[in-house]
This record gives sequence, C-alpha cells and structure tokens, in this order.
Amino acid sequence: MIIWVDADSCPKPVREIICRAAERTGVTARFVANRNIPLPKGNYRESVISDDADAHILAAVSQGDIVVTRDIPLAAKIVEREVCVMNDRGTRYTRENIGERLSVRDYMKELRESGAVLSSNDQFGMPERAAFAATFDRELTRLLARSSAQGQQQ
Repeated sequence: MIIWVDADSCPKPVREIICRAAERTGVTARFVANRNIPLPKGNYRESVISDDADAHILAAVSQGDIVVTRDIPLAAKIVEREVCVMNDRGTRYTRENIGERLSVRDYMKELRESGAVLSSNDQFGMPERAAFAATFDRELTRLLARSSAQGQQQ
C-alpha cells in the first residue's frame, strides 16, 4: 500500500496529517508535485518531482493504495481503477458521486470563464481539516485491515 498525494495544491495541515499517519502505520506516503514540497522529517515519506504529477500518479497507483487529490478528472480516472481516492476536504470519490462532481466542476469552470463567477471561497480551516482527518483515518484503517486479512489468507 502507498499513499499517493497530488501535492501541488495540498494544504500543509493535510500533508502533516498524512505524514503522521505514515509514521504511525509504516505506510509510504509519496508526495508528487512539479516542484519541491516541504515535508516534515520522517522515515515513511518521499517527495517526487514530476512535470506531470497526474500522469505519474496514474501510472503508478494500484488497488489497495490511497490517493489524495483536488483534481476531479484525475480522481475520476482513479475511481475507474477501483482505488480509494479522496480530496483534501474529506470527500471520498466513488462511482456513485464522481459523475456529479465532474459536472459541477465543468459548470463552475464555464461560469468562471464567462466572468459570471470571479472567485471561489476556498478556505481551509479546522472543519475541513477535521473532515479530512476523519475520512483519511477511516479509509487507511479499512485498507490496512483488508491488506492484513489478505496477507493472512496466503
């Protein structure tokens, strides 16, 4: 299992939560970005610099991994592979909700391009941090348990 992070726009508090979880569980966290991303010191994290972070993650991700990204088109491709994917606000993307998320994204993009919407309120505070931490911990625990059960069956 690997925790993949589309790190270009990942808030620092989310990176810290992921790094602490990596240390606690021994699961590698790979932060992929087109620039160097500052990370806390530790043993279970790697910074990967790639001109195309999305393509790098998509090529390397496999079932049993977790992906954290704000990029909804990337999330849609990962959902197709039946890999756990969530955003930095704690929303887990699934086959049931990704189509709607893509539609809303495209609609908002059209509104921004037409000038109807000037900016978005994209604050990241304690409620968003708590929601991410809860979802991330739940999914990490679920996948670790599944991985452990599969290892015992073999």
